[in-house]
Amino acid sequence: MTRISLTLLITLVFSTNVSAETNSTESLEDMSDPLAVYTRGAIGVTNKGMNIKMGIQYDSGDDNKNVMNVIEIKGFGGETIGWDGPYERSNSIDSLRYRNFSLDKADGRGTQIDITYNFHSESGVASYSFLQGFPKWHNFNFYPLLGVGFSYGNNVLQDDGSTQSGLSIPGALAVVGLYGKYTVTDNIWINYNPFWSVGLVGSDLFMDHGFEGHSSVLTHEIALSYKLSTRSNVRYFANWSEYVSFEDGTHRIEYNYQF
Repeated sequence: MTRISLTLLITLVFSTNVSAETNSTESLEDMSDPLAVYTRGAIGVTNKGMNIKMGIQYDSGDDNKNVMNVIEIKGFGGETIGWDGPYERSNSIDSLRYRNFSLDKADGRGTQIDITYNFHSESGVASYSFLQGFPKWHNFNFYPLLGVGFSYGNNVLQDDGSTQSGLSIPGALAVVGLYGKYTVTDNIWINYNPFWSVGLVGSDLFMDHGFEGHSSVLTHEIALSYKLSTRSNVRYFANWSEYVSFEDGTHRIEYNYQF
């Protein structure tokens, strides 16, 4: 708990200084909106190590379309900083995530390319999804998602017990999910993001055990957020699934800043 408290203190002090130094009157994006596109940076402390996230907005060539690239580096310094156990942690990077996100401002519809890679399992998932934002209902916002993709890996185990040398694709999948937001106050909001993934076609091993050892998986993410300024916020995230309990999931405290 000492590490967590120290991290919170450093985060709050740093963010307060940034807020005090920022007097820009330029229009900024709503950082609580899951479909908002802007250049941002984030650093997080998790029970498995440190995370760094960077998002870069770029010109789409279309005034009605906003686009950005986002890359996340997860889990480095786990042996030194991570506090969870008992399980194996190392100081090397656990995983990478790359996203390319596009938003059509006219209809509130987004598309997302999402690619993940885990260095320990030498495997990952690539998907393409559609998102749709709906009008606010009371204090709620809903952004459903529907996508398809494929699993890939290095030296993947085959149905006959052999190993496929090199990179291979054991199967294709579908993902259905929802980004949900509840606005508590102007400075506090809560997100709940459930996602269900299931195999569409592939090897028997993939179809029966490709999702945390099962044929499908329902994952959960909850985030509690506090706005420090129009440019920054601090957020607590918890990720777990129907097969991994909340206590055994991933927990992180993250500071976000909009450039």
